[in-house]
Amino acid sequence: MQSQHTVISSLLVGRFGALILGTCLGLGAAVAGEGDWPNYGGAEGGGRYSPLAQINRDNVQQLELAWDYRTGAQELHPDLIEKSGYQATPILLSEAAGGYLVTCTPFNRVIALDPVTGEERWVFDPKLDTDNRAAGRFNCRGVTAWSDPESAANEACAHRIILATNDRRLIAIDSRDGQPCEGFGQGGQFDVTPLIVQLKPADQLDGMQLMSPVAIVNDVIIIGGTANKFKSVSSMNGALRGFDVRTGKHLWTFDTLIREGEGATNDGVGGANVWTTMSWDSKRDLLFAPTASASPNYYGALRPGDNLYANSVLAIRASTGELVWHFQVVHHDNWDWDVPTHPLLVDITRDGKKIPVVVVLTKTGVVFVLHRDTGEPFHEVIERPVPTDGMPGDVLSPTQPFPVVPPPLMKVGLTPDDAWGFAAADRNDCRKKIESMRYGVPDPDNPYAGYYTPITEQGTIMYPMVGGGMNWSGGAFDPTRNLLVAPVAQLPYYVKLIPNEKIEPSDNEMAGLPMGPPDFIQGADYGLQHGPLMSMSMSPCTAPPWSKLVAVDLEKGEIIWERPFGVIDKMVPGGMLPLPLEFGGPFSGGAIVTGGGVVFMGASYDERFRAFDVETGEKLWQVDTPFSANATPMTYERDGRQFVVVSAGGHAWSPLPKGDYIVAYALPVSD
Repeated sequence: MQSQHTVISSLLVGRFGALILGTCLGLGAAVAGEGDWPNYGGAEGGGRYSPLAQINRDNVQQLELAWDYRTGAQELHPDLIEKSGYQATPILLSEAAGGYLVTCTPFNRVIALDPVTGEERWVFDPKLDTDNRAAGRFNCRGVTAWSDPESAANEACAHRIILATNDRRLIAIDSRDGQPCEGFGQGGQFDVTPLIVQLKPADQLDGMQLMSPVAIVNDVIIIGGTANKFKSVSSMNGALRGFDVRTGKHLWTFDTLIREGEGATNDGVGGANVWTTMSWDSKRDLLFAPTASASPNYYGALRPGDNLYANSVLAIRASTGELVWHFQVVHHDNWDWDVPTHPLLVDITRDGKKIPVVVVLTKTGVVFVLHRDTGEPFHEVIERPVPTDGMPGDVLSPTQPFPVVPPPLMKVGLTPDDAWGFAAADRNDCRKKIESMRYGVPDPDNPYAGYYTPITEQGTIMYPMVGGGMNWSGGAFDPTRNLLVAPVAQLPYYVKLIPNEKIEPSDNEMAGLPMGPPDFIQGADYGLQHGPLMSMSMSPCTAPPWSKLVAVDLEKGEIIWERPFGVIDKMVPGGMLPLPLEFGGPFSGGAIVTGGGVVFMGASYDERFRAFDVETGEKLWQVDTPFSANATPMTYERDGRQFVVVSAGGHAWSPLPKGDYIVAYALPVSD
């Protein structure tokens, strides 16, 4: 493997001894009590499950607002708040680490709150450079905590918060007082930009951000990064990088594209980046990294082959940066079907035995379940033939992997007969648009028909679209029921490649991005136009629901229930609909599951937060939020009371206003 792959290591002396100790004891991992939420995804495996059951299916209707807090982002950044997405999930620190609830704003201010009252305890402001963000979007999905087993309990920075910033810095903060950890980098921070540009390509540096919480496996920090892959063949390199959590010293770099030997990708090709969250298993010393497509997104003639390790889950030895196994979900991706969220590291119970697995959620709506130690399928995976008549010179893979079970979590493919609209004129307009482009034809007897229609100059209908199926919001797993719960998008999309000579230059910042005008792909003979497939009155061209919540028994591979979520009353041009129709709509944010049998989720753009029955999908409770709760919630227990917390500040792509609230709900305090 080493001969095919670039692993650039500058390992510290003695790290192999630390590896053995860390593997046996899990040192450095955030140790969680039953009622805690120590990482972005709850436990380090990211399953988003809490055993807490004080709030349950019988009493969830009694939830009330316990406290709310405004982060100040709206006041501090009045000109930029509309270009931000508030997607942060707070974490709860152990009592030894301060016991605070810690979160970040889209502009990377880190805030510690009292988890019972919501009162501010400390604030750290990294003074973010707000210039040159990709399409002007600001985001911080969360921070990561770490406790040093080698430090005295009262030693400075024995417990620390690691922040990755939009302007490509790593910052270490003492979790008890919010002060920088002076021994980390220089003055508590390390600018990773010079390190990133050492590995080519680096053509889109201004578009690269660190938006997701870092992974910390034992005592190694691992980062990925975004990359604007619409704009350039070369884009940014998508390498993963490891750093010492105590000093910030760079330890290793893992290039996510093979550069030499069999399966090599051209040195000028970028992407295959980890733009989203990661999960990890400290006892196994394994990082699980979900990678994106190689660049550019929709045209692969200049990156022949499968583009290993793009569109994959990579199991990487965290202490050394060496690849242990990988599993690719899309070969030679021309559809921007990244692995968009961290794999869930959970245990499936079969015949009374717990089997450690990796659950891979995809934009195609397909779920792969793999054995954690080997990457071998838990449910059988078959390579099925797919269309290959794409662009001249672009050799598409003749097969793609599909699991035998579970089936896709959404409808796949559409025809002109599927055209939909509120009025006849909308339906006719949508029919003409579908007829004018290529589309995948569904087959009721074959759930895998309709996938992988090639992208061409004619234009291609994508269903699933580039945003899923599943996206960064991921899923939650109830280990007591072997049940995966995941929000799924069902909006139609189109992609069209355009010869360069037919493109008019544009200074629109959205050029080449979704819903923007066409733009050139640097280094290619073709440019790009793409966006949602909408009618003349801007309604989706397929029938609702446009989003749904789906529950899957992962041991059996069966869909148990599904239901729409989200209403569109606040998104219809001209004002509110007379009825809040639950058609499902655009969403951004995930779900959590609790021991009380409750699924909590905001996500939809309709400014509502909801609770559902995990066994049936029945909606049990709903409350209005100050702004859309386009983040994944979390839950914890303090002073004998269970709280459910979610960020409510809206999303950069939503037409609704943006804000800066954190809201917490709990049952009424008994007299």
